[in-house]
This record gives sequence, structure tokens and C-alpha cells, in this order.
Amino acid sequence: MTTPHLPHDIEREEGREACAYADPLTGGAPWTIGVGHTGREVTPDLEWTSEQIDAALAADIARCTTALDARAPWWRDLDDVRQDVIVQMAFQMGVSGVLAFRRAAAALQARDWERASALILDSAWAQRQTPRRAHRLAEQLRTGERPA
Repeated sequence: MTTPHLPHDIEREEGREACAYADPLTGGAPWTIGVGHTGREVTPDLEWTSEQIDAALAADIARCTTALDARAPWWRDLDDVRQDVIVQMAFQMGVSGVLAFRRAAAALQARDWERASALILDSAWAQRQTPRRAHRLAEQLRTGERPA
């Protein structure tokens, strides 16, 4: 089971916006709102209440965990802190993105935390896309501890 810190940790990384905003790379679609929420219903003029943001975040986390259960059931064998990392990665890059880290997934299943962390850091995601986030999550995988 993931920790109660997971929604806060995702929000720390994604931010929280009540008004939809354009994708920074495209200047348009996909539009995002809340805590990293995208979808067909997210349009340029959309605004959400705090309750809607919280509900969407909970639903998005549930979607990630359900997809991980279906496609990578081994993730449930990890301790709670490391499960949080897997969900955070899936939240950002989708379950397919997480599963693309095949060697890191094998290292996680073998409980080789050092290797899993190193393999994640040796990726375009860690080196070019979101390096600070990747380094925080890799350290959490390595140590099994949440950052202070």
C-alpha cells in the first residue's frame, strides 16, 4: 500500500492550478489543470474548485495504481515508500513509461536498490526531462526513505 504522503508528494512535483494551462512544449494541447491532470475534458477555459482538484488527483492516483496492478503486479511487493516512487513515475510518464525501465524494474524486483537507482538516473528522463524530480525519486528508491 502506498503512503498517505503520496498525494502531497505528487502535488509538490506537479504544482496545483485551478485554471487550465497550455502544455509548455506545444503552447496548447494537452491542456492541464489541478495537479497534473490532463484529458479531453480539460479545455483552455476550464476552472476547478479545490474539491474538484482533490477528487481528480485521487482518481488519477487510483488509475495509476490500477494500471500498475494490471501490467506490473510486482510493484505491490515493494515497501510503501518505493511503491510511492513507482506511482509518482507512472503519474508523470504513464505506466508504459515506467515499464520502459526494464532493467531498473528487474533490479527493483531483485531488491537491488543501488542498481535500480543508478539505472533510473542513467536515462533521458533523469538527465534531460525532469532531473531534480528523477534524482529525488532515485534517492528514495535507493534508501527506502522519503525526503525530509
